[in-house]
Amino acid sequence: MSVSFTSLGVPARLATILSEQGIDSAFPIQEATLPSTLAGKDVLGRGRTGSGKTLAFSLPLVARLAADPKPRKARFPRALIMAPTRELATQISRVVIPLAEGAGLRTSVIFGGVSQVRQEKELNSGVDILIACPGRLEDLLRQKVVDLSRVEVSVLDEADHMADLGFLPVVKRILDQTPRGIQHMLFSATLDNGVDKLVQRYLDQPVIHSVDSSQAAVDTMEHHVFVVDADSKKELILELASGTGRRIMFMRTKHHAKKMAVWLSKAGVPAVDLHGNLSQNARDRNLAAFSGGDARVLVATDVAARGVHVDGVELVVHVDPPAEHKAYLHRSGRTARAGSAGMVATIATPDQQGDVKSLMRAAGIKVPFEKVGPQSAAVVAVRGDKAESVTYVAPRPQSNPRAKTLADSDAAGGRGRRRGGRGNSRPGRPAGRGEAPASGAENRGGRDGGERSRDDRPRSDRGGRPAAERGGRPAAARNERTGERAGGRNGGQRSGGGRSRSSQRQGSGRPEGREANAGRASSSSRPTASGSRQSNTIGEAIGQKTQEALAAGRSGRGRGSRRAGAPQSNYKG
Repeated sequence: MSVSFTSLGVPARLATILSEQGIDSAFPIQEATLPSTLAGKDVLGRGRTGSGKTLAFSLPLVARLAADPKPRKARFPRALIMAPTRELATQISRVVIPLAEGAGLRTSVIFGGVSQVRQEKELNSGVDILIACPGRLEDLLRQKVVDLSRVEVSVLDEADHMADLGFLPVVKRILDQTPRGIQHMLFSATLDNGVDKLVQRYLDQPVIHSVDSSQAAVDTMEHHVFVVDADSKKELILELASGTGRRIMFMRTKHHAKKMAVWLSKAGVPAVDLHGNLSQNARDRNLAAFSGGDARVLVATDVAARGVHVDGVELVVHVDPPAEHKAYLHRSGRTARAGSAGMVATIATPDQQGDVKSLMRAAGIKVPFEKVGPQSAAVVAVRGDKAESVTYVAPRPQSNPRAKTLADSDAAGGRGRRRGGRGNSRPGRPAGRGEAPASGAENRGGRDGGERSRDDRPRSDRGGRPAAERGGRPAAARNERTGERAGGRNGGQRSGGGRSRSSQRQGSGRPEGREANAGRASSSSRPTASGSRQSNTIGEAIGQKTQEALAAGRSGRGRGSRRAGAPQSNYKG
């Protein structure tokens, strides 16, 4: 027997709004909780997903605020609803906003992943009902953008999922900023993972209503387990995805969800993905494509699909079986919502049968395991009528005009990503910073022999002003004094007292080999930006002095070896 909302104490104005939406009778969880919540009592509601919990707390919340109208104050909401995910917060807002607008109340939804500018504007203009995800809400509280000291009623939806995501410490810090003695409503499928501590800490003598067990299956939901060889799994997935109605396929990882959506679209099945790596705009586009009928398949992960409510989902497919029974029930709850019928299919390979049996046992579901192929009669029956193969391109964001502008500036010779890099496309610097003019195509300190004096480095690398501004000596004089490198790395010689790598290797081995090396070193000098004549002259001098030192058997550590032009050898004679 159906029960009307007005008979449960819902104000006639709100009941009329529901009637205009085609909602005339209450669901079991609404029938059980509304008398207590409308009376202002704290309530703990336990019920599965899709049972009508959102209306169960939205109606008393709006009715309470409407019965005691107060002027809005910027940054001070009167009611708070917290949800674990952006999708669930958005779904709650779709239920609350029509009721709130009918009662003259203003609602705002805040969550992460988007700019907070719009959210700040709404809060500064004054809101009555705030629907929020814990992470962004705590950020705004720290920034003093919102204040919860005037909250009169709070709602915590899907508290068990918040616990699974590790949000309970944040939730506690948020609820600690609300006044004592306000009305709290908490809805959760289970009381494990610390949810019971929330109940003990914040709910005052709560009225407990448990409509559905966390193990109970929905009467209108039909379950199947298909056992298939790993080689045929992809064909089975494609067959189940090829039906005419909407279907959601669950994957374990974000990467696999994206990959599966692309593969299905290429195979002629319009599909979009939904996972945590997507921006909020991309999530909205994909959900709009799925709910609007442009895409028939939504490939999702557990967290992203929590709170997704799209009417007419005929089939849920567990492509990757979940690890626990609660995830199975939440996934499956995307179909057979609010009394409608739906089917759930779980795909298991032979080595997964044991885990899936334990999963079904924990979920309280008795279902036979069917060994099938892609074209088995049981698979075709679950798939239903097959849709025509179509070419589908998933919605993509528009190009970023700023990125285009940056690309154009780079192409036009603008500053690159790195200053002083090793590439040879960077234009040369003008004279006047202590170095000779260099051609635009010259390497600056590259691996293939380009030289770099001290003033060739970017200013950020030097940590000071140019030499001309510091009053220092010119680069040429400094090179003559300190023995700056005159040749490339492959050349192996220096313009002053510095040793080359080839000269280091001359300290051992036969004398004739060392002399040959010294000869090669003297002939391999490369022209540089400082002037090829100077480089060749210095290189010849180095080679001549090196040969003299080796012939005389002198050690490179003797007197005068550190003067400019004197080679430093490790040969000990």
